[in-house]
Amino acid sequence: MPRSREPIGDDAQAAGVDVCVCTFRRASLRQTLASIAAQKCAPDLRVIVADNDDTPSAEALVNEAAREFGLGITYLHAPARNIATARNACLEAASADLVAFIDDDEIAPPDWLATLVAGLGLNDIVFGPVQARYLAGAPAWVVRGDFHSFGPAIRANGDIDTGYSSNVLFRRGVVGALRFEPSLGRAGGEDTFFFAQLHASGARLGFCPAAMVYEPTPTERATLPWLLRRAFRSGQTHARVLRAHGQGVFSITAPALAKALYCALGGLASFWSPVEARRFMIRGALHIGVVAKAFGAADLELYRSAPA
Repeated sequence: MPRSREPIGDDAQAAGVDVCVCTFRRASLRQTLASIAAQKCAPDLRVIVADNDDTPSAEALVNEAAREFGLGITYLHAPARNIATARNACLEAASADLVAFIDDDEIAPPDWLATLVAGLGLNDIVFGPVQARYLAGAPAWVVRGDFHSFGPAIRANGDIDTGYSSNVLFRRGVVGALRFEPSLGRAGGEDTFFFAQLHASGARLGFCPAAMVYEPTPTERATLPWLLRRAFRSGQTHARVLRAHGQGVFSITAPALAKALYCALGGLASFWSPVEARRFMIRGALHIGVVAKAFGAADLELYRSAPA
């Protein structure tokens, strides 16, 4: 069970924050670290970088950034090509009362961390939105539909029952012995499953719309096939969460199939709109992923290739 919740104030700020960044061969890590170094009115912070490459390829960049930006950085080599391994290494190394995660291709505005801390309030976990930045030449329908920006799913009753590690702050004490699931470390969705488990154990999840970070969208991800694959994998993760909550195959697949059919009909009805037709297709792929996982399909590997 999570520890008792107290509002964030001066005592919590004095305790500081460990800001965790998992990286895999991305030069953009330097910009991410620069944006963390530029935080204003934030608690004392330490940065933990977990390098998920087979070799410690990011170590020189991290050491140089620490000197240039005056950051206190703990570098960890957490091989190999399994993001859950890197995230768990960060959790093991964290010692501050508060822990934040941000991706190695994201840019945080100067008020990001202070806004997250202020937004935590009585919650155990708070998520901020991720705003996509599209490169020149990105398809018009991708930009208009803004398919790569996201925040947590908020239910009609205001409840948030899972989230992501791209922009999050949480109380370290609420995590306990829980760790990210290594079997999802190459498929993706390990963070969704992690926060769903915390919610199921009683943790309170919140959303702070003002604590935004920015994420460039690579050209290879600004395509319909990539978005369909991501949605399918997200559906698989959702099915895993439902199974962990004790739901059977029929109770999972029946509504998912109905929703997939609705999306198919919606896509046909909106064929004239490049944005809406694709939105229905992507949503339908998510529901098909739910069905596939409920019947035992292997998790789709979306982000990491196998080691050479």
